[in-house]
Amino acid sequence: MKNEKKSDLGGYLSDFISCLQNERNASEHTIAAYTASCIEFAQRVRSSDASFNDWQSVDREQAKSFISALYEAGNSKRSIARKISALRSFFRFLNRTGAVQINPFAALPPLKADKPLPKIMSINQIDTLIQAVISTWADAIASKRVRSEVGAEFSCARDKAIIEVIYSGGLRISEAININYGDIDLSSGVVKVRGKGKKERLAALGRPAVNALWEYLDLRSSLGLGGRDRASALFLNQSGTRLSARSFQRDLKNYLLTAGLPPDLTPHKLRHSFATHLLDAGADLRSVQELLGHENLSTTQIYTHVSAERLRKVYTESHPLARRKKS
Repeated sequence: MKNEKKSDLGGYLSDFISCLQNERNASEHTIAAYTASCIEFAQRVRSSDASFNDWQSVDREQAKSFISALYEAGNSKRSIARKISALRSFFRFLNRTGAVQINPFAALPPLKADKPLPKIMSINQIDTLIQAVISTWADAIASKRVRSEVGAEFSCARDKAIIEVIYSGGLRISEAININYGDIDLSSGVVKVRGKGKKERLAALGRPAVNALWEYLDLRSSLGLGGRDRASALFLNQSGTRLSARSFQRDLKNYLLTAGLPPDLTPHKLRHSFATHLLDAGADLRSVQELLGHENLSTTQIYTHVSAERLRKVYTESHPLARRKKS
């Protein structure tokens, strides 16, 4: 085993950097991040400067102390996970070269990075999106960029209905596309949904969704598309076969462009919005969990954080005391 000590800046760290450069072909950004993490460890835990080189004496308790220090310093879980990964890699190198006997970071449980809060759409944005569907197809008809005016009206009514159904019931795009004709009950305002693991649940259809579906079904019938077979697809393309999720998502990008809305909005943002708006209006978490089809309540709880953030933002922007500067 190597017991000789290197005293120059970097020491074993310098060897590690050379390994990253020559053997792993790591980027300059990666090398800088790994180096900074190792130096930060020495500074926080060992109260040493960058010339620290006594890595053999580092133990698991000091590794845990480093993590605690990062938390206290306000580092995010994602940032902490990156630093632990860098140090784990460094000590793996030291162990392989015989500089240390154990890797104090190897036995630490992995950290789960913070999940970003889901983005949602406001009610006004959803209304704007639906209006964009109408104007997109109206412009296509006016400029004669469609084969059939009735076909364009059909696509317009269908996509409006899909948006309304997703937002009204909190559906995933796959769930909406896979609805069959026999799954909807417009008189009762409910739809049977097949979620993950083929688990079925009932979702609500509000009045706008019901009206949009009636309009779509009338046009579908007038074109002779589909039938009233309960097992047949609800949402069809103009060829009469089940519409694909990819096709709708492609059209959605055009609607977002027309509406001047952020291009990263997706059908899933409508589902996020459904859950957040329900909680904002006072719905209980268990009911929202059931409506979303979540197996675990913890999955639904992310939306309570979104609601809290929204309330905090409204308070900060609206309450006079929230903006008062300290004297």
